[in-house]
Order: sequence, then C-alpha cells, then structure tokens
Amino acid sequence: MAKLVIVESPGKIKNIQKYLGSDYKVMASKGHVRDLPKSKMGVDLEHGFKPQYIEMAEKKDLIKQLRQAAADSDGVYLATDPDREGEAISWHLAQLLALNLNDPVRVCFNEITHSGVEAGMKNPHKIDLNLVDAQQARRVLDRIVGYKLSPFLWKKVRSGLSAGRVQSVALKMVVDRERDIEKFVPEEFWTLEARLFHKKAFTAHLYGTADGKKMTVHSADEANRVVTDLENAVYRVTDLKKGVRNKQPAPPFITSTLQQEGSRKLNFTGLRTMRVAQQLYEGVEIPGVGSTGLITYMRTDSLRISDEARSAAAAYIKAHYGEKYLPAKPRVYRSKNAQDAHEAIRPTSMDLPPEKVKDVLSAEQYKLYKLVWDRFVASQMSNCVQNTVSVDVTAGNYLFRASGYAVKFDGFTALYEESKDVEDERQSSLPELAMGDEPKCRSLTPEQHFTQPPARYTESSLTKALDENGIGRPSTYAPIISNILQRNYIEREKKTLKPTQLGMVVTDLISEYFKKIVDVKFTAGMEQNLDKIDAGELSWVDTVSDFYKDFAVTIKKAEDSMNGVRLKVPEVESDVACEKCGRTMVVKSGRFGKFLACPGYPECKNTKPLPEEKITQPCPKCGGELVRRASKKTGKKFYGCSRYPECDFAAPGLPSGETCDSCGSYILVGARGRKYCMNAECPTRQKKTAKKAVKS
Repeated sequence: MAKLVIVESPGKIKNIQKYLGSDYKVMASKGHVRDLPKSKMGVDLEHGFKPQYIEMAEKKDLIKQLRQAAADSDGVYLATDPDREGEAISWHLAQLLALNLNDPVRVCFNEITHSGVEAGMKNPHKIDLNLVDAQQARRVLDRIVGYKLSPFLWKKVRSGLSAGRVQSVALKMVVDRERDIEKFVPEEFWTLEARLFHKKAFTAHLYGTADGKKMTVHSADEANRVVTDLENAVYRVTDLKKGVRNKQPAPPFITSTLQQEGSRKLNFTGLRTMRVAQQLYEGVEIPGVGSTGLITYMRTDSLRISDEARSAAAAYIKAHYGEKYLPAKPRVYRSKNAQDAHEAIRPTSMDLPPEKVKDVLSAEQYKLYKLVWDRFVASQMSNCVQNTVSVDVTAGNYLFRASGYAVKFDGFTALYEESKDVEDERQSSLPELAMGDEPKCRSLTPEQHFTQPPARYTESSLTKALDENGIGRPSTYAPIISNILQRNYIEREKKTLKPTQLGMVVTDLISEYFKKIVDVKFTAGMEQNLDKIDAGELSWVDTVSDFYKDFAVTIKKAEDSMNGVRLKVPEVESDVACEKCGRTMVVKSGRFGKFLACPGYPECKNTKPLPEEKITQPCPKCGGELVRRASKKTGKKFYGCSRYPECDFAAPGLPSGETCDSCGSYILVGARGRKYCMNAECPTRQKKTAKKAVKS
C-alpha cells in the first residue's frame, strides 16, 4: 500500500507526486478542514476557553475521501505549510484521521523542488503543539473580540459591521493619520536657489549666514532682501569636503518587504502579491525541467539564507558580473524577533533566471519572480561605492551649499535598488571645484513653499508601519488591509488610503470604550505573548484568560454607558438635487462602488449614478464626448459615448486615437499604459491568446 501525504493546496499535488513516485499518494486538504462554528461563539468562556471545533460543511466529501485514503494507506504524512497555520491544520487532520500525536507524522517543504521535498521527507517529526497552541490562542482571541465587539457596533452604529483585534488597530492608524492631516496648519517658507557656473553649471541652495548658522526665510520680503543684498556679491568656495560612501544592498525579501516592494515597483496589492507568490512557490511547468517551484516559502519573517543558496548566488554573480561584484565576505543577514523556521524568500535554483522562464510564466508571475530574483542576487553582491562632495559657497553675508555624488563602482545597483515610499531629493552632479574658486552666479531664484502635512498611508507604507510596530504577522497584513477596504472603513484615493466617515465613527467609538483594542503597544504585546506560547514559555489558556477578564468588564461598561444611544454616520453631500423631492443628494457606497441617494429615504427612494467622469479623448466612432461608466450587472468600469443610445460605442479601455495596422479597429490603452487592439478577433490579439494557451 502507498503512503499518504496530505498537503494544503491542490496546486502542489502534481509536483510532489512526481518527486515522491508511486510509493506515495498525495492529496490536498484545501486549507482548514475544521473550524469554529459560524453561527455562534464556539468558545466555552466558562470552562478554560475550550474551542468547539466542527468539521467544515463544505469539506464533508473531502474529509470522507481523506479518511478512506488514510485507512487504505501504509502510513500518513502531514505536509501542510511550514508555519503556525499549517501546523494547526496538521493537528486538525491528525484529530480527524485518529493519528498518534507522538508519532513523527509531520513533514515540511521549504521549497517545492526535488531536493526540497526529499529533505522534508527525510526529516519527519512530531506535530509541534506549541505552534498549534499559538495559532489556537490567536483564533480564540480573534473570535472573542469579533463575536463580542461586532454586535456592539451593530446596535450602536449600523448592522453588518465588524471589528477585529488587529484590523481595528490598522484602521485607527489610518484614521489618526487623516486627523493629523486635517489639523495640520501649513507654514510659509522660501528657498533661494543660486544657479552657478564654473566649468559647468551647478545649483547651490541658501543654507544660512556666512558664519555657518542655519537660517529660514519666512516671507517674500525676507527673500527679496537676500536677493537685494547679493546683487553684486562675489561667490567664493570656502569649504570643500570629499569622501567615499559605501551603499549596502537591501536584504532578501521576507513577507512584509515583498508586499511593500510589490506595491511600490509593480503596483500590486498585498493580496495579489501573495497570490502570485503562492503560484511561484507551488510550481510551474518548465520545458526540459518539468514542473518545479521557483521560489521558497513566501510566508516568513526570517532573513536566513542557506549556505548552498549563498554559494550558488556567488557562483552566478561571478559568472555574470565578474569577481569584483562579490563582497570580500559572504553576506549574512540577521533577523529581529523572527520565527526562524525557514529561509528568506529566494529563488529555488540559480539555473532558472527570469529570462529563461519568461515564456512559461504569466506577465504577473514573471514580474514578481524577477523582483524576487533581482533582490536576492543583489543582496549577495558588493557595495555600491560613491564619491561624495559637499561644497560651501559664501556670498556676502550668506552661505550656499551644494552636494552631489558620482558612482565610483556600481556594485549591486547594476541589478537592483530598493524603492522608497518617499523618494529622497536627488543630488546633482558637481564640477571639479577647489578652495577659493569663484563661480559666477547666473541667477538667484527665490521660491515660495509651505510645510506639508504627513502623507496618507499607501498600502506599502501601512504594511511597513504594521510590521515596524509588531502588529499582526506578515502573512496577515494583506488580508487586514483588504478587509477594512471591503468593509468600507477606508477607501483608495489614487494609491493612498483614506478613512471613510463610517471608519472614523467606528474608530472613535472603539477608541472611547475599548482603548486596549486599538492601542498599538497593547496589540504588539499580545503578538509577543503569542510568540512566547510558540516557544513554550506561556500557556495559551492563561493568555486568553488574562485578556478576557478585562475585556468582559469593558464590554459591560460600554453597553451600560451607551444604553439607548445610536450613533449616526455623517453623510457626504453632493451638489446634485434630487429631481423627485428637491433634497440635496448624498454619496453612498454599495456593492459596485459609490452612488447618489436621496437623504429622504424611505419617503423618497431615488438613487442615481455619480456624475459621469468626462474624458478629453473624443469618441472614435462619432466624435462625441466619452464618459467612464460602471456596468449595472458586474460593476466593471468601461468607456462609453455620452450620446448613447444614438452612438453605441463602448470599450474596456480608453481609446488612444490610433487605429490598428492589422485590422483597422481602435487601439485602446489599458492598465499601466499597455496598448492593445479593441477587436478580439484581431491577429495581434490571437497571437497573444495562442501564447497563453501554450503556457497553460
């Protein structure tokens, strides 16, 4: 009889079955098979917080198949994902299949490659009950908060709302940032830019007085006074500092930094980044190689790299870039407070560079794989060496300063540089200067500025803030942000995240009565307690009990204080009058986005779409105005003619004004500026379709 190996995802079955051969049968649990019931709390609050797990109804047939396969097998191995959640799934499977928890039935695959699967199968071990307890503590804590706090919000704000132990903190961070922006008072200041020339032009900025004291120019009068003072001034180099700066590469990706860089460089949401990473981990079919995983496990907060991977990267760098691109000593990165169960996110093989597998990957798979590849290889390369120069130029009683750098050796930047949420001001190239040189001033330009409020969070910067504050785990950041977006607590404004009126009301209510729930330090402390449970240093029952004692009292006080009170969410007024009753319509959010509704509901039930967004590009069919609309059935956005139904032009992308050379149809501009023919039958479209079919 074959031995049974149970993984989480069906996407892994084919590859693992191939590596293990006919002596094994591989099946998938498709995630959790048991969970707390949806219809009730499912936690015995009076008797040690015992969870009341039930078999998931939608997994009934699968559970039956797994039980039968286990009964027919010559042994069972549980190969769920190598993290807390995966450990818990293995424990639930062991319960369902009546496996002995003292037997070494657990195996872990850090990568879905032949060597990765072989290494996992050679090292079976017992299920780690500390990991299971840590996951169980998180699940019970989240259930208690959700099932106690959400009904409170239904009664006091609006039905259907939810609150979460971690999502509430993330929401408050967005709300607090918005409040900081709202109360920010801008202050005027001026800069003076001197355009100087010595062998070539360069720019210096007013720094302060000639004796080196920094000064701020607050008004136009002050700026003009400086300009007047310097009308006939001689500009002279009075200080010159040259140096060498070594810029180090960023470490390889962990879950949080992969999501951040996926957002910055690829404009991917966190959920999209993790979905594509899962595909790359599970494996793709590569001609001449077969089906194999391309990256290591993508849920990790460890920067550790195996010696084999480091050596392979060094060999690749030496062969493709040369010996000088290798550092004197191999780079070793150390993690802070990481669960060091597996490595950082890296390619599984240096023999599969992105260009070699590009044709068998989808566009998004290729982009993310290249990002992981470049980051990992760059992390093992030499420093970028820069020659730096800082110049002080004195003119009259004022001091101007210029700084710049030139790349002496590009090092890792030959391949990759990390993006930032806020890019640094670029330094300019400077000419060769010496003490006493007198560059000529060609212009002195004052410019008005105002201090800027703190920037709104983007998905990338919020992920970074959650990570830095120890809120949640890296694998939860994407679902947290997605959840508060779906709940209409926050909304996207271009790439930034802005709280809605509903989000502000909910946050204010929770902040007033449940301070600990939205306290960053308290939530981070709870995360540390979960780590201690993981390490066997704390009891999960005691941890939950300590939390619940205070939480139960808080809930009671909040309900007593707000007895009979219901909060109203402020509505955003439009400038559109209801044609049925004359009231000013308000903006509401529904399944397919925002729309206008009459505030006189239920007396007046009038609703209408938001005013159509007008486009400067004319309709290519009749020359009329184009508008952006949303389908009533699906909510998908499209571009249509404002003269509909007289003109029926409609397209999923914005017409570019060009026509297709192959078929004469209209060329549309899609996501990120990609141009394509509107005609689905066009040969240019058919080629791409055929290519995708070959990949699949």
